Amino acid sequence: ELTEQRFIRLLRTARITGWRRGARLPGRPDLVFYKHRVVVFLDGCFWHGCPRCYTPPKSNIDYWASKIAGNVARDKRISRELRTAGWAVVRIWQHSIRTQPARSLRRLRLALDRGSRRLEQ
Repeated sequence: ELTEQRFIRLLRTARITGWRRGARLPGRPDLVFYKHRVVVFLDGCFWHGCPRCYTPPKSNIDYWASKIAGNVARDKRISRELRTAGWAVVRIWQHSIRTQPARSLRRLRLALDRGSRRLEQ
């Protein structure tokens, strides 16, 4: 099962609504809550260099080191760009969706609550 599908199933079970997919925002977030100005990135542990899970491939070492470092740098740049534009950015590791689903949902709910309060002011 894909990471995104697993997380969407969690959202539905938790009755968290209002998200959209396929937004044309910088970095192409996996989910966007327009009403709350919250974007969610579901980062794959390999592709985004998870400090807990990532193990470099045994072959083509230089290529993969450069590729993953570039992805990490791009993630930081995109997050900064979105925050500057007024979005709250939530990045959730692939492994935490599987191992800590309640924590992942709690982090999202916190961002959504903050977004609601920010918009009410």
